Amino acid sequence: MAKNVLERDETLEVKKDGEMARILNSSLTPPSVDDVIEGKVIGIEKASVYVDIPPFGTGIIFGREYINARDIIKKINIGDSVAGKVVSLDNKDGYIEISLKEARQALIWSEAEDAIRDKKIFELPVLEANKGGLILAWQGITGFLPASQLKTEHYPRVADGDKDRILEELKKLVGQKISVAIIGASPKEGKLIFSEKNPEQKNKDYIIGKYALGDEVVGEVTGMVDFGVFVKLEEGLEGLVHISEIDWALVDNPKLLFHIGEKVKVKIIEIKEGKISLSIKALKENPWKDAENKYKKDDVVDGVVIKFNKHGALASIEEGIAGLVHISEFGSDQALHDKLELGKSYKFKITMFDPKEQKMTLSYIDPTKKD
Repeated sequence: MAKNVLERDETLEVKKDGEMARILNSSLTPPSVDDVIEGKVIGIEKASVYVDIPPFGTGIIFGREYINARDIIKKINIGDSVAGKVVSLDNKDGYIEISLKEARQALIWSEAEDAIRDKKIFELPVLEANKGGLILAWQGITGFLPASQLKTEHYPRVADGDKDRILEELKKLVGQKISVAIIGASPKEGKLIFSEKNPEQKNKDYIIGKYALGDEVVGEVTGMVDFGVFVKLEEGLEGLVHISEIDWALVDNPKLLFHIGEKVKVKIIEIKEGKISLSIKALKENPWKDAENKYKKDDVVDGVVIKFNKHGALASIEEGIAGLVHISEFGSDQALHDKLELGKSYKFKITMFDPKEQKMTLSYIDPTKKD
């Protein structure tokens, strides 16, 4: 029987219904660099491993990626399922180059986001102390526990806030194990933020029972992550404003829009399994309603390029109304960037407009070409 080669400590566990399933690219869209893909091992050579990635071809782990993953590869058998992160699509032999080590990191960050969402508690040793707080590590990732997030019994009681004395008190915790939750995760920066404060959950059902769908309430921002913002409605109850529910306009980084302790008005849009989902944009007028009467297919409009992605460019024709300019119009990513520049305005033709589904596609009108 083939061994499961992706174990937590040294290898990556493929979880069909868990974290990995959410980050695997399950569509038929060809993979892009940084996508996590899955396939079966079909060949193992001295310095290469080949992985079948239907219907897109064969993946290869070789060179530096082979060396980095040698501990994993030792336990691989032909027929095993493995997941890897795409590092190159331009292999000279036509293979998709993948990395097992980087895929493991992708899973760890996915687990960190789940831990934030589920309020998981971890027993972690204190590695270091500084004047601002404590240094801990989880799954090999170093994180920071601010002194303000310590429980009362661990918070340094120092008169006049003397930083040197605070540091001496914090150093007494080095080597001890403390119970913490992850409250912030930044994969791009490779950082975690911890908190020792854990509200009692025994009254949570009672607290949630005081709220109903559609309620509009004011809460306090307690954390920002790549996928949204956590808002405390009252002691012991937090809800998530998913990034898609922050604004009708595109939001790239919630951390740039909010700060800890900020008061925000939110609307409750879901209560399920002890969790509350919130929305900020639901309190704002839906711009697509007005757009339905202002635009139609074949209209020529001005649009500002607000983002590039693997499918092309997003252009906004007004606040909250954006459409995709597909890369196929340009032939290549380089040609797309040669014609369109982030933040600049261009003429576009609306090729598809569905305000009810809030979808729109645009076609670039090249001013250098005559009709």
